[in-house]
Amino acid sequence: MVAPGAKILELDYLEPGPLTLEDGLNVINLSYGLENPVSEYPLEQSIVDAARAGAAVFTKAAGNKAVAVGTPTEGDIDFLALDLTGAPSTIFVGALEHNGTPENKAKLASYSNYAGSGSEVQNHFLTVGVDSDKIGLSGTSVAAPVIAGYAAILGSKFTTATPTQITNQLLDTARTDTLVNYDAATYGRGEASLSRALAPVSIE
Repeated sequence: MVAPGAKILELDYLEPGPLTLEDGLNVINLSYGLENPVSEYPLEQSIVDAARAGAAVFTKAAGNKAVAVGTPTEGDIDFLALDLTGAPSTIFVGALEHNGTPENKAKLASYSNYAGSGSEVQNHFLTVGVDSDKIGLSGTSVAAPVIAGYAAILGSKFTTATPTQITNQLLDTARTDTLVNYDAATYGRGEASLSRALAPVSIE
């Protein structure tokens, strides 16, 4: 719904084979976690390899257990999040209660995982509003594809930009003045702003 002009392909996360990238900018939305080592899954291992190589933009749902990204909860840990940490073209996405403005600031949804104290996650963590009362859906799995849509829109304007440049543009233009008591450990880089990301004539 965010980028209706984009070519959208659906891939079952239980696919046994590796990820195949299309020509041009690829944006891969990951609205799920993995509770076993990535090395056991050819698809997820290829996703991690591509993310580490900066071969596509990857938007990863932060998770819905109200803990820092990568924190074990009830004996489970998201191995996919762990292995994507530090990848140059990955964005972890948390959910806000609504889209914020300076006059009506937003706070992190009570269920949303947050960035935590580690700089590698903080520097690649964005938030976006998920107004469940309006859309009937909630969770960071709903927030992540919004950022994927933003990335696709940026790619349609900045046609020569690399996935890492698109990622950095979204991260570098995030807002903090729209958030309640902004803190990097909670909100990472802040609330994604498509208008700010699209503002320059070109990105480098």
